[in-house]
Amino acid sequence: MAGRIAIDLFVTLDGVGQAPGGPDEDPEGGFPFGGWQAPVTDETVGRAVGERLDRVDALLLGRRTYDIFAAYWPQHTEGLDGGIGRLFDRIPKYVASRSPRTLEWRGSVQLGPDIAAEVRALRDRHEEVHVIGSLDLVQTLLADELYDELALWIFPVVLGQGKKVFPDGAVPARLSLLAPPITSPSGAVLVRYAPAGSPTTGDMASEDRGAATG
Repeated sequence: MAGRIAIDLFVTLDGVGQAPGGPDEDPEGGFPFGGWQAPVTDETVGRAVGERLDRVDALLLGRRTYDIFAAYWPQHTEGLDGGIGRLFDRIPKYVASRSPRTLEWRGSVQLGPDIAAEVRALRDRHEEVHVIGSLDLVQTLLADELYDELALWIFPVVLGQGKKVFPDGAVPARLSLLAPPITSPSGAVLVRYAPAGSPTTGDMASEDRGAATG
């Protein structure tokens, strides 16, 4: 049985997924809101994120996210909060990058240029591969339906600028809900979707008449 590719993203109400974790995470484009997630997260979010990582046996990351993780997590593997650090340090990390790179974090491998073929190979090799952050890579996976689950933590924040999960020109797609949403006291909502093909259209007036006469 083939493994799964799951995408995990923290996004605002207006769809921005850039630099949720810290001020210097991704300042590209002069983005002034790095670290926007910190004031609106809570224990429910943290617990659900931890539960989602229980089955992970590999990470698939874009170049920028890999660099951030490699600089942080190997130094945060101790204490009560070190579980994620120990997990990330132990499991394989696969990195999508257009240029050759020296990857010093143990267990790190750079993927080749054919992302579709590489993802298929990862499915054969692992049971649960998670993509965290990595917006450029995520947009490639979404466009080509190279994923099995899209998990969005949507926070009650509107920024009006920044990189979006679904920018203008995104490939049209329809998604299906995998499970009931999880909500947190801070107002964050976790929704989990699977790809469901292309969008379809209809006529709400005709459907209303059908419901009224059915």
